[in-house]
Amino acid sequence: MKPIRYMHLDVFAASPGGGNHLGVVTDATGWSDAQMQRYARWTDLVETTFLLPPTDPKASYRVRIFTPQKEIAFAGHPSVGSAHAVLECGLAQPKDGLLWQECGAGILPIRVEGGGPQRKLLLQSPDARVVKTGLHAHPLLAATLDSIDIGALPPALVDGGRRWWLAECADEASLRAWQPDHSAIGALAVTSGSMGLCAFARSNHPDYQLVVRAFPSGVGIVEDPASGAANGLIAAYLLHAEPNGPLARGYSVSQGREMGHDALLIAHIVNGTIWIGGHTNTVIDGTLHWSDA
Repeated sequence: MKPIRYMHLDVFAASPGGGNHLGVVTDATGWSDAQMQRYARWTDLVETTFLLPPTDPKASYRVRIFTPQKEIAFAGHPSVGSAHAVLECGLAQPKDGLLWQECGAGILPIRVEGGGPQRKLLLQSPDARVVKTGLHAHPLLAATLDSIDIGALPPALVDGGRRWWLAECADEASLRAWQPDHSAIGALAVTSGSMGLCAFARSNHPDYQLVVRAFPSGVGIVEDPASGAANGLIAAYLLHAEPNGPLARGYSVSQGREMGHDALLIAHIVNGTIWIGGHTNTVIDGTLHWSDA
């Protein structure tokens, strides 16, 4: 294969190295499904993305998203990071402040706010619905949450692009110190067909209003340092439960400090539409030499 520009990104970073890793192959033209999967397995990142020309004239570009095990239709931080790579490589330019990403979940808009090192990208979250609520909404839920105090809102199963159990915790300190039973979360995820559990707590910190910890045991990950899709579902649940509440127009999220990261995500809510995003750093920008022989 010809040499290809390859970027390793730090997505949703509040400080250098604080976000979520993403590898981006900036021109995967001619790559087969098997070649993409083999390379994603080799990088061993949570996700690796592959940029391609769009097949729909409405789209700015096309992206395929792979974990080390399989291709997935949609994920938050790979979408935001891929849009960053597109802009850095000059593969597309925003129109009326938007890029349009073609992926397995359809054509999704990404807002471009600002420019240069301070640029932020925000992905429009898919429509979400609250499937069920309450501590007894699933036979395994109460036991999974037994070791932490629940906050104002009842736990909920929310579906929108991906399916997560959400649980508000009583305060930031207890959530940050929580040592959950990961086997219990895994069993809950498997039996409910969900990604796992995403816990959140409100905060009075001047830089963020919500703290989030995500445990996607349903896909074999213990804890995720920065979760775009999951945060979109939290915003949807807060908007559903508290349409006139203090977070109904948006807020900032701290995530990942418990695992040595420092992510900051932004939730903007405009006329009921939820946008999740943040800042991306380019950590490595080089040339990929890859042979599938």
